[in-house]
Parts: sequence; structure tokens; C-alpha cells
Amino acid sequence: MLEIKTKKSGAELTSIKLNGKEKLHQGKEFWNRQAPILFPIVGQIKEGKTIINGKTYMMGQHGFARDMEFEEIEKNRYLLKSSKETLEKFPFNFELYVEYEVNENELTTKYKVINKDEKQMQFGIGGHPAFLCNYSTGDFQIHFNQTEDKLEFLQLENGLISCKKAPNILEENSINLEADTFKNDAIIMKNIKSNKVTLYNKKENKKILEFDFTGFPYLALWSKIGAPFVCIEPWYNTADKVDSTGRFEDKENILKLEPEKKFECKYKIKFF
Repeated sequence: MLEIKTKKSGAELTSIKLNGKEKLHQGKEFWNRQAPILFPIVGQIKEGKTIINGKTYMMGQHGFARDMEFEEIEKNRYLLKSSKETLEKFPFNFELYVEYEVNENELTTKYKVINKDEKQMQFGIGGHPAFLCNYSTGDFQIHFNQTEDKLEFLQLENGLISCKKAPNILEENSINLEADTFKNDAIIMKNIKSNKVTLYNKKENKKILEFDFTGFPYLALWSKIGAPFVCIEPWYNTADKVDSTGRFEDKENILKLEPEKKFECKYKIKFF
């Protein structure tokens, strides 16, 4: 049976236990977050600023939701509303709902965004959960559930998406995690046919978890050198490109929502 704990700060997961065994990164060493919500941007924007409706706004990496206090509507269900503080960084009135649902050994994370403004809202969203995994041993791999013959790896350049493509590190439809896998920061992929990946222990011949990211056009993997965790991150968009125009509406795959309309997405994780 799966048991989870969450907190109002960032509406973030703080624990995922399967039959009493912790699955989520717990330590503050290497990284002091666990499963932040990326909103209203994913990654960095060029020079930390962006132009929205002709005005320049400043925003840090992955947006502000992860650092804000949410309202707890009910157990494991949270709400963040736009405020004077958010409007200084992101000029739209919105409601962001986050819900965690457990069904036996499966955890579903649900996001819902409602545009409460009188104009079209553009935004980005994504997940960033960190799972316990001593990947540096070379015993682990990420396996795709469909044949990935068009998969494209994006390269980061000072936190932005480079104009150069990253090397294709796929081997037999899997990414083998090695001690130096994240030496150049995150592994970011697009043109993905799969809707699921499996974190697999090759040495012990067993599944650790199965991650269903159906609907998300990007998937990222990230950790720090020597850290005992791996993040599997479903994204709807990415950081700015190095040659970005600086206009928010020009971001690749930026989501656009008309007044009073809602956007919903979810990802599921099955633990073994």
C-alpha cells in the first residue's frame, strides 16, 4: 500500500512510502527540494526576464509556484490563486489546483489551471519529482515503452536550450544511467512516441517504478553528480532558447488559455 505526505508550501510531496519503504528523495544534501511544481514557466527565461503584452517581467527558474504557500482545500488537494505578489511577475489572474490521488501502489498527480483574467493567458507547467536511486552505480536505466526512432535530445547552454542538438544516448530503447550522465545538467527529450517510461534496476532485474506522462510533449531527467536520486520530469514546455525573442508568447509549446477556460493534465507513477 502506498502512503504519501504533502505540504502547503509549494503544494509539494514530502514522502511516498510503499509498504513502509521511502521512495522519494528526503535529504537536503545535494538538493533541498523533493517534487516542486513548475509554474508558470518551465526552466529559465533568457536573462531572467520576458515580455508579456509589451511589458517586461522578471521571473526565476521554474517560476514561482514552488516557493509559494498554497491553500489546503482538503487532504492532498491544494489551491494557489493569483495575488499582488504574483501579478508583479506574471500579469494574469489565475487559479492553480494541485491534487494527489493514491490507488493501491499508484500515485496520480493532477494539475488544473483556470484563467480568471479577461484576456488570454499564456503559461508553462511541469513536474519535478525526485526518486531515490543510487544511479552512479551504473545499475539503473530508463526504458521507453514504445520504439523511439525519432527521439530528439535537447542541449542546455547556460540554462537555455541550445541551437545545437545533444548526442542521442538511447541504447536499445533505454537510457543507461551512469555516474557522469548528468555532467551537462538535465537530459531533455522531445518527439517522444512513448507515454510511459520504467526506472529499472538491471543488476537486480526488477522494476523500481513506471512513470506515465501521457500528453506531455517533453520529458526530462535530472540529478546532481553523486546524488542518490533521479528526477523524472514531465513538461509541457521548456526553457527559452538561446536565440529567444524574449516574448513570452513566442516560447515553443507555450500553453494558451482563454478567459474562464481551464487546462488539466496529470501524470501517474506506479511503484514496485
